[in-house]
Order: sequence, then structure tokens, then C-alpha cells
Amino acid sequence: MSPLAFLAPLGAVLIWSGNMTINQLTVGAIAPSSIAFLRWILALVVLTPLVAPAAWQHRATIRREWPKLAVLGLLGMGLWQGLAYMAAETTSATNMGILAAMVPLLTVLLSALILREPPSLGGVAGGALALVGVAILLGRGNPLSLLELTVARGDALMLVAATCYALYGVMLKRWPIELPPWVLLYGQVIFAVLILLPTYLLGPMTPVDSGNIGLILYAGIPASIITTFLWMLAIRRIGASQASIFINLMPLFSAIIAMFALGERIAFFHFLGGALILAGVVMAQTLTQPLAIAHRCVLGQEKNQ
Repeated sequence: MSPLAFLAPLGAVLIWSGNMTINQLTVGAIAPSSIAFLRWILALVVLTPLVAPAAWQHRATIRREWPKLAVLGLLGMGLWQGLAYMAAETTSATNMGILAAMVPLLTVLLSALILREPPSLGGVAGGALALVGVAILLGRGNPLSLLELTVARGDALMLVAATCYALYGVMLKRWPIELPPWVLLYGQVIFAVLILLPTYLLGPMTPVDSGNIGLILYAGIPASIITTFLWMLAIRRIGASQASIFINLMPLFSAIIAMFALGERIAFFHFLGGALILAGVVMAQTLTQPLAIAHRCVLGQEKNQ
């Protein structure tokens, strides 16, 4: 396979990682409810002249499937992005990148629960290892501090956000909506805007000015539209499973960008917690043998001995 095939997923993950830094820069410059809404209204304005004609041709399917599109818009755009902006107020871009890397692993676990896909050996072992890493990260190097409820609010919100995005991926697989990819995205964006509108109106409604327009533009176009195009291209070229592995690079990219852009200092517990989480995710992605089959193989070996 040509190395150029990996440019699309690398580009998408790099932009997502940059958005973790953008989340930090929004603190004090624009309210979470404002940027969460404005980024998607911007994406809607950009997409409408390009996708609306095709969406009109598929209006019957959209009318039939609108509840599913609404749920997907809530999970993948409303909660995933909205909670990330709220998390940025009380946690670091580095922590956000590390916790976002939980998405592939959480997807494996939710697939076993919702899609009834048999858990794999890597899913179980990797899940346990990643949970240790999360405990170290949330406890700032001291997992026992979790017993004292000293976890930063932002870390907890980011973990919930990652769970929502993992659930979004699982429901996309469970609900095979018969729409072209861009029309499917467009329908979700419409419902995301409608869902986020009440929280935007309830405020605080931060006015758009020279101090935050760049943040909105980055979040609305590169981090919303371009990443979606690159991700769809990556899945088409190398497959969904291979593409999802690139999400594991988010902690590294986020930490590097945060060091240069925000001056964040990286502590040892970041490396330790992040390494354990990534190791767990890699195990879940690579050790795909169903656990039941692995158990039978062990029993067979014991009988042969």
C-alpha cells in the first residue's frame, strides 16, 4: 500500500489534536455553549450550497430516518464537542488528547454490549490495562486519590465525551442509513444545530469578535468539515479498523501542540497514563481473536498435554 494512503488519517488526527488546543484557547474568549453552536452553524452554512440539492433528492429517506439522524447529531456533534469545550475549562489539552484516545477502546466495549459482537482477548485485556492508565491520569499520578473524589471535573467530562463519541460510532454501524456520506453528515449537522440552539440562547451568548473569530473558523471548517472528508477518504482507502488506529496518535500530537502553543508542561504521569491507555487500545485493535475461541484453544492445548 502506498504511504500516501496514510496521509488522510494522519491529517484528520492532526487537525483533531489541534482542536484540543483550540478548546483551551476558547476558555475566557468564548463560552462553551456559544462555540459549540457557532461551529456547527458555520459548517451548515458552508455545506448547504454544496449538499442541499443532494439532500433534497433523498428527502424521503431523511424524513423516515430523522429520529436516528437526531440521535447521531446529539452524540457525535452535540455532546462530544460540547462536553469537550466544557472540559477545557478545568483540564489540559494534553489530558484531553489522552482521554480522547480512549474512543477506539470504548467502541470495542460498546460494540460487545450493543451489537452483541463477541468480546476479543485484546478487548478484555486492553480494557483492563487502559482503565489503569485512566486511573493514573485522572488521579494525577495517584490512583488512590480517586477514592477521595479529587478528580478534575474536566477530566470526567472528557471521559463522558469520549464515551458519547464511541457510542456514536457504534450506532452508526447499528443503523445503516441509506444516504450518501455527505448527505448523512449534512442531516446530522442540521439536527446538531437544532439541538444546540436552546443552550446557545440560554447563554451566555458571547458575541463574535476579532478575539474569537479565528477559533470559530478553525472549529467550524477544518475541525468539522475537512476532518470528516479526510476520515471518509481514509476509511475508503485503508478501512475503518486500520483508520481508527491513527486516533491513538492524538495524545502525542496534542501534547506536542500544547507544549508549543500553550506552554503546557508534561509530567511523568502523563507519559505513564497515556502509555498504558495507548497500549490497551493497541491490544484491543490487534488481538481480535474472540475470547471464547481463545478459551477453547487453551483448553485444547491442555488436553493435548
